[in-house]
Amino acid sequence: MRLASLALCFACGIALAQEDPALEKRVRDLSLELRCLVCQNQTLADSSAPLAVDLRDQVRQQLKAGKSERDVVDFLVARYGDFVLYRPPLKASTVLLWAGPFVLLAVGFAILVLRLRRRPAARPELSEADRARAAKLLE
Repeated sequence: MRLASLALCFACGIALAQEDPALEKRVRDLSLELRCLVCQNQTLADSSAPLAVDLRDQVRQQLKAGKSERDVVDFLVARYGDFVLYRPPLKASTVLLWAGPFVLLAVGFAILVLRLRRRPAARPELSEADRARAAKLLE
């Protein structure tokens, strides 16, 4: 029974994709710009989570209703915030997201420079008396 229902869902999916390939391409392109809300670091197009499937269907319905890509994105941002965008805009609430890697890189470089400067001086050469004593111990 499960196999039959899975086959039916698959067939319906193929039928929808063949119904309007231009619409499916628009949905796919827009889904590549949106983040899955439950998956870590996956686009809406790459995710198979149930919420991602629902959001792709919602995008498809809105595009089919005649809304532009910008309208769909604005609707999703109003509903879920900038997190839904795979590349969020640079503004006050996302500045740490954009600047964070560069700040961490600068801090790491500063720590490296400080540690290299604090290195102990080169060890002094052994005196002749110390060398003789070491040689005597090794014999």
